[in-house]
Amino acid sequence: MPTDFDLLQAAVRAAAERRDSELRACEAFLNALYHAFRHANGPGLPLNNVSLDWADDQANRIRPVPLGGWHAAWFRLGVCEVYIRVRRHAGRFVGEYGPSASFSREGVDEEALLVLARQILRELIAEQEGKAGDRGDVN
Repeated sequence: MPTDFDLLQAAVRAAAERRDSELRACEAFLNALYHAFRHANGPGLPLNNVSLDWADDQANRIRPVPLGGWHAAWFRLGVCEVYIRVRRHAGRFVGEYGPSASFSREGVDEEALLVLARQILRELIAEQEGKAGDRGDVN
C-alpha cells in the first residue's frame, strides 16, 4: 500500500513535464521582454545598460514551482531595477511588476512585447516622478 510520501512523489513526477514546459514558456517570455526593453527606444536606438537577473519568486512557497506558479526576474534598466513576475493562466501570460502594476498578454510577438516594454518604462518614469496615481492593467 503506497504511503502519503509515495503518492506525493508520484504526483510531482507526473506533473514534471507540464511544469517544465510552463517554466520554459515563462522564461522565454521574460527573455523576450528583456530583448524588447533593449529596443524600446526605437529602431537603431537601443536602451543602454539593460540586464536580466533570474530570481526566485518570494510568493512561491514550495519547490518545484507548481503549475500556474510565478516565475520572476529582476530587470536592470540603467540605474533603475524592476522586479517582474509572470505565469501562465488560461493560455495567457499574466504578470506583475513594480509596486502594483500588472499585465496580461495572449500574443507574444515582437510588437506586443515592445508595446509592453514601453508601457512598463512609462509607468516606471511616472513612479520615479511621483506621478504614479491610479494605474490600470496593461492588456
